[in-house]
Amino acid sequence: MKYADLAEIYKKLDVTTKRLEMIEILIELFELTPKEKMRSVIYLTSGKICADYIGLELGFADKMVIKAIAKAVGKPGNDVTKLFHKTGDLGEVAETLIGKTGQQQLGAFFGASGSDQERQLTVDEVWETLHKIAKTEGKGSSTKKTNYLLGVFSKASPLEAKYITRTVLTQLRLGVKDLTIIEALSRKYGEGKESRVIIEHAYNVTSDIGEIGERLAKEGIEAIKRIDIVVGRPIRMMSAQRMGTAEEILEKLGGKCALEFKYDGERVQAHVNKDEITLYSRNLNEITDMYPDVKGALKRSLKSKKAIVEGEITAWDPETEQLKPFQILMSRKRKYDIDKAMEKIPVKLFLFDILYKDGESLLKKSYPERRQILESLVNDDDVIVLSSREIVNTAEGFEGYFEKAIESGCEGIMAKDIRKETQYQAGNRGFLWIKHKFDYTSTFADSYDFVVVGGFYGKGRRKGTLGTLLMAAFNPEENRFETVCKLGSGFTDEDLANITEALMSIKLDKKPKDVVSNLNADVWVIPSLVYEVQGADLSASPVHTCALGEIKKDAGIAIRFPRFIRYREDKGPEIATTTNEIIDAYKRQRLLKKQDNT
Repeated sequence: MKYADLAEIYKKLDVTTKRLEMIEILIELFELTPKEKMRSVIYLTSGKICADYIGLELGFADKMVIKAIAKAVGKPGNDVTKLFHKTGDLGEVAETLIGKTGQQQLGAFFGASGSDQERQLTVDEVWETLHKIAKTEGKGSSTKKTNYLLGVFSKASPLEAKYITRTVLTQLRLGVKDLTIIEALSRKYGEGKESRVIIEHAYNVTSDIGEIGERLAKEGIEAIKRIDIVVGRPIRMMSAQRMGTAEEILEKLGGKCALEFKYDGERVQAHVNKDEITLYSRNLNEITDMYPDVKGALKRSLKSKKAIVEGEITAWDPETEQLKPFQILMSRKRKYDIDKAMEKIPVKLFLFDILYKDGESLLKKSYPERRQILESLVNDDDVIVLSSREIVNTAEGFEGYFEKAIESGCEGIMAKDIRKETQYQAGNRGFLWIKHKFDYTSTFADSYDFVVVGGFYGKGRRKGTLGTLLMAAFNPEENRFETVCKLGSGFTDEDLANITEALMSIKLDKKPKDVVSNLNADVWVIPSLVYEVQGADLSASPVHTCALGEIKKDAGIAIRFPRFIRYREDKGPEIATTTNEIIDAYKRQRLLKKQDNT
């Protein structure tokens, strides 16, 4: 398969923001892709070189790509940098400069021989080169990576160079997400909504969109039905909705529910295969090396040769026997001196669910059944503990347990449905689990996890930094981010310096295709960083686009007086607070205000 064909598809995707058009273009791509190339083509089109949980990174910085482009076209690095500052897109820089130099000249310069046909790039060639780049480490690795890229540039057309450059920088910018690919795959290889459900479930238990595409192309939908859990391969985690009062939650859950403490830590999915134990974060990143104490405790505590369990790792003070804040736990996220960090910051793992045991998937079992199985497998340990749990059927009992959770240093509680049909919904956010972090009966005091989509330069003391950030909620139905506030308070000077550095590394030349905004940010960024934000209340806004037209014509919903609380390194943009959650919170707030007035 020629990479030029893939680049032409990318060109079509680049100029549309319409989801249905994207899906049709992806179907066109699947039709021209040989079955044996589906995996690599799908990864490349989603801006990856492998499944997320594998953690293979290209490790290319802007400076390295600038050096490669400069060498490829025979220009000083400063000339390339100036053009980059003008366009904000190194992909466009590569396209422009290689277009001026000419493919034949580049091929001659790098000693590429053969006919034009022989010099044409293939998808395999690009794919293999990217993997060589990702696996290159150690002394002189930057030079080796740059030379690999130069080799590809020697064969690339201007358009190909554009997308190869964006790919090595992990900034493909096509707006194609895994759920969009799933929709296109279901229309190409399935029949109706039932196929979509089957494909999405398989994706949620494999966390591998490339494997799903390849199996569909080669074996069809029946092969997807046979996909099952594999220990060592993370399952996309189930998320919770939020609701207001104890009465609302109890009514939603059938008048009776299980309550668990909502621990202020890092959610983890532990895969146990005899003595081999792997820990995955909520973002599917492997974090085993950060928690050797947890790994050792699981070996001691779990009475199962093969299991997948979930819990929350929290920082722990053994002297006071109290939980410590999330920020303290995050200081353990390092590659070096783990033993010192482990000694300085002890942890506990509060287990609350089990998804797999000794060859049997437990996803379809009810929550009470899973909890019973979990309780039967856990031996008491200094590190491993079962999460606190209580069954309640009254608002008084609910509030009493909530107060107990807050007194214990937790951020709230999780209410869980205990009826028979309460299976584990991998990768989904439903009302089987409901989080409750405060009492809605007074002021708006909850916090939300929003995605940074842009920034505005500061003035005065904040000059030289991005002093205000443009924050957005995620709309999973439309697969886009909708602005909800401008965030400018709660930051220290150190925060602003670190945030500015982080955002400049993911800066874009224009507004991302999957961001809906009426504001023009000074800097647009890839929607990838999640921050926790608290505000005074919610109000209709003619400026912000979150839930635009849902509450009031020509108005969205915004948070008033937002304040930065903390970084959420454990969360990805697609598991941030959703538009529907904001709509529900706004409606509850309006209802409470009416009740107060009467």
